[in-house]
This record gives sequence, C-alpha cells and structure tokens, in this order.
Amino acid sequence: MLVLGLQGSPRKKGNSEFLLNAFLHQTEIFGAKTRTIVVDQQDIRPCKEYTLCEKKGVCPIKDDMDEHVYPLLRQADLVLIASPVFFYGVTAQLKALIDRCQTLWARKYRLKLKDPGSRIRRGFLLAVGASGGKRLFDGLELTAKIFCDAISAQYMGSLTYSHIEGRGDMAHHPTVNADITQAAAKVMAPLNDRKRVLFVGRRHNCRSQMATALTRFEAGSRLDADGAGTDPASELNPLMVNVMGERGIDMGFILPQPLTKVQSSGQPEMVVLMDRNLTGLDIPGAQCIHWDLPDPTVLSLAEMRKMSKDIEKRVKRLAQKVSTGGVSMAPSI
Repeated sequence: MLVLGLQGSPRKKGNSEFLLNAFLHQTEIFGAKTRTIVVDQQDIRPCKEYTLCEKKGVCPIKDDMDEHVYPLLRQADLVLIASPVFFYGVTAQLKALIDRCQTLWARKYRLKLKDPGSRIRRGFLLAVGASGGKRLFDGLELTAKIFCDAISAQYMGSLTYSHIEGRGDMAHHPTVNADITQAAAKVMAPLNDRKRVLFVGRRHNCRSQMATALTRFEAGSRLDADGAGTDPASELNPLMVNVMGERGIDMGFILPQPLTKVQSSGQPEMVVLMDRNLTGLDIPGAQCIHWDLPDPTVLSLAEMRKMSKDIEKRVKRLAQKVSTGGVSMAPSI
C-alpha cells in the first residue's frame, strides 16, 4: 500500500510541509509505505496544449512527469495534496503538475481506459492560508476534486487552516494533531484490512503485471496487490498492453520493478509465482503458491487473450477464497 504526498509549497519547512509530513507519519502507523514528491524540486514544465494527450493518451513533453510522477500516481492507493493558498488557488508549481494530468484524464475519458487502481484509490487535500475569508479554500477544493477525478481517485475531503502564515504556526495549532489522527483513520479504514499479495515473475512485464492489475481492479478492496520481477525488463510486453487495453484496462505508466525493491516496502502474506521455473525465492512468513502459466514470449495474440482471461479467473477465485477463509494466509511449510 502506497501513500503518495504531493508537496506543492516552494517553501522549505513550511506549514503545508508540516501538515503533509504529519499526515504521512500517521499513515505509516497503519502500515503504509509513503513517498513524497516535492513539486518545486521536479522538472515539470507547464502544459503547452499540444492536444496529443487527447488523441494518443501521452504527453510529448519529456520531463519528470513521465519518469517519476505518472508512475507513482498510478501506484498510489492514497494521494495527499498539500499546498498553501496562492490567490485562492494552489501554487504554480503544483498547478503545473495538475495541468499535466490532463494526460490521465484523456486516457480515462477519451480512450475509455480504466486505471487498475481506480476502485480503491483515494485523494485528500491539506491546505493553509494566511487570511480568514469564508471562501478562502473554495478554489483549492474544486481543483483537488477535479484533479482526483482525473487520476481516478475518490475525493475524501480536506483539512484546511486559515490565519496560518508565520513559520511554525501550524506546529502550534491546538487541534492539528487530533485532526490528522481522525482524518487519517477515516481515509485509511478501507485500506487497512486487505491481505497483501505479491505476484512474482522473472521479467515482470507480462503475467505478473496482468495479475497485479486485474487483482487491483477486480479485488482491490480485499487484496493489496503488488508485483515484481527477479530479473525485471525495462518495459512492458506490448502485446500484453494491447490485450489489456482491449479489455479496457489501462497499463500506461506502469513499470516493471525488481523484487528487492518490493520486498523493502513490506511483508506480503501470500506470494504467487507465475511459473514453476521460479525457484529459490525465500520470502519468510509468506505462503507461496504457483500458477503454472505459459511463457508469454512465444504467445500469439489469441493465446495472450486466452491467458489474460485465465489470470482473471484465477484472481477472482483467489479473492473469493481469501474472503471466505478458504485460503490460509499463514506461511506454507
């Protein structure tokens, strides 16, 4: 489970940074892995309205959005948006990132593709402002809601604080700690009780990716799915991407990742190996099962379609058995 923080303020150690860090810490208590994107430190150029995203679902501007931001947004279960009020809106740095998510909006609404995490992902706003106007946060709230829709996240609300300007003001606020504790508990509640399942392939660019995506999409409320490779490829299998796209599942901006990286983010309760040639894996405390699936490098288009349907059936059976107690999540002997 990944909680992603978007720090929109260019000020170091400011009040919105305090809010974000405190909220992230609270989610870590619930067992989440956290990442922060300090937007001011990224190479994110403003939208140039090339409109290629509307037609192809990709942005021609090459910067940290492609390499860093889009993949983390796709991976995240919860996205925290943190910003001070600048002229009744978010900061320019954060607004550039939000504008560039038109690419994700286009994939969803123009190309009719569904983000695998769309049924479980959530979004939440953290904001501070110096004045005390009644509508001080209206612009930020509206922007956050539309942004969450674009990244396929359910908007869960906000914590906003007025009359906050001096350095350290937020840290001395009388209710902030209780506010964050209560809000984090509410937002994290549906994410906490899921069983963590890790799908492992050799290249992690086809079978384990399909299994991870289909588990997140079909059973994300019950299973916290992740995937990894023992020898990960540099990109996804294009035939698999096309087949999943035919089924309306968006594999864009999803990257193969090494097993070592995934293991460092938490202990899975179940490990699913994509074929019986994967041996010698030692993940203490996890039950290990095999799905003996064909080698994707030799499959035709029709065979790839058949395998995707097979994996979907296996995912649904696994989720059903876990829900009814038919699969023990205790470690295998």
